[in-house]
Amino acid sequence: MTDTPEIQLPEDKPLVIAGRTYQSRLLVGTGKYRDLMETGRAIETSGAEIVTVAVRRTNLGQNPDEPNLLDVISPDTYTILPNTAGCYTAKDAVRTCKLARELLDGRDLVKLEVLGEHKTLYPNMPETLAAAEELIKDGFKVMVYCSDDPLLAMRLEEMGCIAVMPLGAPIGSGLGIQNRYNIRLIVENAKVPVLVDAGVGTASDAAIAMELGCDGVLMNTAIAQAKDPVRMAKAMRLAIEAGREAYLAGRMPKKLYASASSPLDGTFF
Repeated sequence: MTDTPEIQLPEDKPLVIAGRTYQSRLLVGTGKYRDLMETGRAIETSGAEIVTVAVRRTNLGQNPDEPNLLDVISPDTYTILPNTAGCYTAKDAVRTCKLARELLDGRDLVKLEVLGEHKTLYPNMPETLAAAEELIKDGFKVMVYCSDDPLLAMRLEEMGCIAVMPLGAPIGSGLGIQNRYNIRLIVENAKVPVLVDAGVGTASDAAIAMELGCDGVLMNTAIAQAKDPVRMAKAMRLAIEAGREAYLAGRMPKKLYASASSPLDGTFF
């Protein structure tokens, strides 16, 4: 009698960011919605607990005469994650993070992104590395948008970034996960959370990211620019959950030829 080999399944680790455990693995942005009411409804439906905000483009109280996003996205309900969208140099990114810390009563969790140029919005990795180093020295907890280069992702982790966020495709493109192999390599090497950031277009893209073993997905345009953002927010929530369950379950191996669902061994006639 032979022993049945033990099945090795992925470990179901919780999502922990900056010492806090989150139930939702979907992170969402706040841009491109028609109005603040739609923003609030979509984010609530998504089930997200972390909401990222472009400090340079959003009123968080610095303009008292304009609508304040925090009136619909309360810091008492959500973790507000300020980001440096629109920054093209390390200097601008660092300054933006310091402004966010002042506006949010000293909170030091930030999403760093330093862009290379306007057409692709790919990350400028030399400037990103410089900004990350300075911010970490200044006590910030840095989640970092980066290219899908496994070596650079490892370098950012070694520097002290608390999460790496490789792009799936260019920001706002909706192209989905274009390089699954690199994303998988980053996941296998990382000891910090890996979250796909940018490029998701629909629910299947989010599910693929989770099936690759990512700890979460951050998205904005895929929800905000859908014809029905609130319904799409629900779809994304369900896709994240389904992709995570599929990853933990362990998919069947791929085969070149067919394999009958009901084997003929032991048939009666």
